[in-house]
Formats: sequence, structure tokens, C-alpha cells
Amino acid sequence: MKNIYLVLFFFFSFMSFGQVNTGYSLVDAKMAVIPASSTTSTDAIAKYINSNFKTETDKIRAIFYWTASNISYDVANMFVINFNETEQEKIAKTLRTRKGVCIHYAVVFNELSQKIGIQSYIIDGYTKQNGKVGDLAHARTAAKIDKKWYVFDPTWGSGYVNNGRFSKKINNYYFKAQPDKIIASHIPFDYLWQFSNYPITNNEFYEGKIQINKTKKYFDFEKEIIKYNALPEVDQLFTSAERIEKNGLKNAMILERYEGKKQQLTYLRQNTNIEKLNAIVNEMNQAVVLLNDFIHYRNNKFKPTFSDDEISSMIETPRAKLAKCQNDIYSVGAVGNKNASNVASIKASIRAALAQAEEHSLFVKKYLSASKIVRKTMFSKVSWFGVPLN
Repeated sequence: MKNIYLVLFFFFSFMSFGQVNTGYSLVDAKMAVIPASSTTSTDAIAKYINSNFKTETDKIRAIFYWTASNISYDVANMFVINFNETEQEKIAKTLRTRKGVCIHYAVVFNELSQKIGIQSYIIDGYTKQNGKVGDLAHARTAAKIDKKWYVFDPTWGSGYVNNGRFSKKINNYYFKAQPDKIIASHIPFDYLWQFSNYPITNNEFYEGKIQINKTKKYFDFEKEIIKYNALPEVDQLFTSAERIEKNGLKNAMILERYEGKKQQLTYLRQNTNIEKLNAIVNEMNQAVVLLNDFIHYRNNKFKPTFSDDEISSMIETPRAKLAKCQNDIYSVGAVGNKNASNVASIKASIRAALAQAEEHSLFVKKYLSASKIVRKTMFSKVSWFGVPLN
């Protein structure tokens, strides 16, 4: 089945926020002279950062400065969507061209963060500027620095687009932003990533009601993030889709992301079920080999001589395997319409093989209960499973 990728390719406009004096001039200066040979991969950039900086704050600043100052917003391709481009391909292309849109800034920032040992995530959501909600989704990042969560938007922090042209200008407002402050302009689709014990709804975001409301039910986002990380991918998608729906499908962007999560969930579940189905087919094939080994032994009139227990085991092992296959295949779950005929064919093969195994099992039980003289008269030629006799 074809991979499904959720793609976030979007733009930002000129922002008028005042610059914050962060006091990171030494970090910025050192990142400004990083050798070209150390910028060909995220491994090389991360190695340079780890070699030159000690604290988490200096390291995350180095990542923000490098990403924001070295990647230019690709205005010409802001609406180009490549559904087949993997995250690693995005990173490689961005480092090669030094261009990208928000998802490209975000994947580079996120990978660098993780490679220097900082817990981070790509967050997708939408934005509001000058009281107006944007029409396009937007990707940014979050990282835990010194045990506290902050939001980083290296795209908006790299400059601005005005009259269709990108101008570079580091905007430190989007470096290490407090979640409860940046929520005024950036809201995640999944409220888990608001990093708030009282997350706001999409309706409240539209209305500008971002103040903490402690009359709401307390949400322990720290514990929920730990639980989320422990879940398999299928369950992560399911719980995320539930939260997105719960927070209100206010606009087309949110609905699209919700539907996308469900579509990816279906894809992953079907893939998991197909893996289960393949395991059943493998076990069925093993059972058929054992069944045919028994048939060959029966056609050879149980020669060479084995004990009764060994003869019984020769047929009971494949019969039990086939019985298990028949039971398991009815609990596999959906595998997609394209695979329906294959499943029906596999079910039919298991039924036929099991029926033959049960016939041989009955023969063995009769054989083992008979006298030695009677046993000699019980043999007649039988066909192998799947191979008719001439």
C-alpha cells in the first residue's frame, strides 16, 4: 500500500513584533562562522553544536540561529505539495538548496534538537495575525529546555514575506516563546501541544480568549505527553484525532487534519492487519509442508517405522497449526478492498487443508487403535495436498 504523508507547506506574512534582546550574540557569532563542511548534514551540524556549546539553552539557540539564518523561505513553491517526500528527503533537500517552507524549517530544527539530546516535536496548527485567522496551516516546533516547554518558530523567526518577496531578518520573538504567550497567534490542531493545564478551544482562539480559565477541567499535559510517547503509532493517531475533534472542528484546516489523521490511522491499521495475515499465511505454508510430509509417509505405508506417538505427532502438528490459522484469520480485521479476494482465497485454502488434515488424523486414530495385523491392510494411495495424483 502506498505511504500517506501529512504535508504542511505554508507561508507567513510581515510581522511587526519588537525584537527581543536575548543576549545570545556569542552563540550567534559562533554559529555564523560554522565551516561549510559542517553544514552538509544534520549530523555534522549537531556535532559542531555539541563541540562548541554546553548548556541546553545555548544549544537550542544555536539551532534556532542556524536554521533561521541559513534557510530562505521558498515563496515560489509555497503551495507545491509533494505527498511522496519523506521527512529525511525534506531535510536533505533543505540542506542542499537552503530553501523551504515551514515544514522544512521545522523538520531541520526538530532533527537537530533530537540529535543534541533535547526532547522536541513538530507541531502543526494554524495562526492568527492582526486579529485575522489565517487560511493555511503552519508547522513549528516545541522543545523542553531545562525541564520547561517552549515553542520555536524558525520560519517566522527567519524574516518576512512582503509583496511576494522574502526578506531575511532574525525575529527573536519566535525563539523560546512561552506557550501561554504564543498561543495568541499560534494554536496547535491537537491541544496536547498547547502545553497548558487549561487548554483553549478553537472557538476561544477565534475570539481571542486566551486567558487561563481554571474553571475548566484540569489537564495534566506532562503526564499525557508521557502516555502519548509510550503508545504505538496507531494509538497515537487515534488519541490525537480524538483531541482534535473534541477541541472543535472550527474550520476547513482543522477538519482536513482530523480527516488526515483518521485516514493515516486506517492505513496503519490495515498495514498491521496485513502483517498479521502474512504471518497466518506463513504458518499455513509450514503446516502444508508438514501435512505433505505426513502424506508421503502414509503413502510409504508408515516406513521407516516410528513409534505411535511420533506418528500421531506427525499429523496432529500440522492439523493444530491449520486449526489455529482458521481461527486467527477471522480476527485479522480490515485489510482494504483490494485485498478482499486474497483473504477469501486464503480462507478457502486453510479450510481445504484443514479438512484433509482432519481426515488423516481420523485415519491415524483408527490405525493406532487397530491390531498390528489389521494395520497392514489399511493403506491405500492418497494424494498430496495441492498435488493431485495422476
